Amino acid sequence: MSLKNKLSSIPGSWYFLISVILIYIIVFIVSRELFFSSIHFSYDIILKIIPILILVFILLALSDYFITPKIVTKYLQNKGIKKWIFVIIGGILSSGPIYMWYPLLADLKYKGMTDGLIACFLYNRALKIPLLPIAILYFGWKYMIVLSLVMILMSVIQGIIIDKLMGEKL
Repeated sequence: MSLKNKLSSIPGSWYFLISVILIYIIVFIVSRELFFSSIHFSYDIILKIIPILILVFILLALSDYFITPKIVTKYLQNKGIKKWIFVIIGGILSSGPIYMWYPLLADLKYKGMTDGLIACFLYNRALKIPLLPIAILYFGWKYMIVLSLVMILMSVIQGIIIDKLMGEKL
């Protein structure tokens, strides 16, 4: 295996980590005061985020354990507000790249999921639980609660509009 092939097999996240370490080494050489100030700032942020991260990991583990594809299909075939709530929660808890969800959503559409519900699901994917600790740190609890509620409300309105435009029965 050539060096070029070996380098291309290394994930990009390792290049990022190596770049950050090199930047810290350069900063340490140029200005130790700036280096220790940066380390102290990072330490403070980690201390603030740890309790929220623990809660996030617990919620993700519980959702991964209790929410199966069979349960998803069952709730999406119900009529009324339950399927909207389920889609909102599913969109928020979903993780991974969006293109991985397209085949599942296409399958669910074939089984009766409306275009509006799909739009609502995709809209709520913008609320990333793993990123909430950072967002709360920078913007505060009040802002994130208001933003999240507005996004959830708008996702339902958007879903209803799309269902109306596509001629779906609500």
